[in-house]
Amino acid sequence: MHATHRLDATFAALADPTRRAILARLASGQASVTELAHPFAMSQPAISKHLKVLERAGLISRGREAQRRPRRLEAKRLAEATKWLDRYRRFWEGRSWRSCWRQPRGDQ
Repeated sequence: MHATHRLDATFAALADPTRRAILARLASGQASVTELAHPFAMSQPAISKHLKVLERAGLISRGREAQRRPRRLEAKRLAEATKWLDRYRRFWEGRSWRSCWRQPRGDQ
């Protein structure tokens, strides 16, 4: 997959709050689909759809432990997204970004 498509897939996956919560859970260690579905008011098939999006984006992988197939966080795609965002960090840390959001005095 081309770098631009990988980045698009990463941000599309991260756009959903359920998928972000799944990633947060996996940051503390691998988990089964059942374990990942537990905190959500949705079915296992619905969680599985979210997991497929995360897998396609390269944000998680599926392991094999006997009958279990635990999911685990993959840091490479998150690192790529962070690297892309870091290129724009100076805009939100510097004055130029803050001044863009100021309202003109006549509009207050």
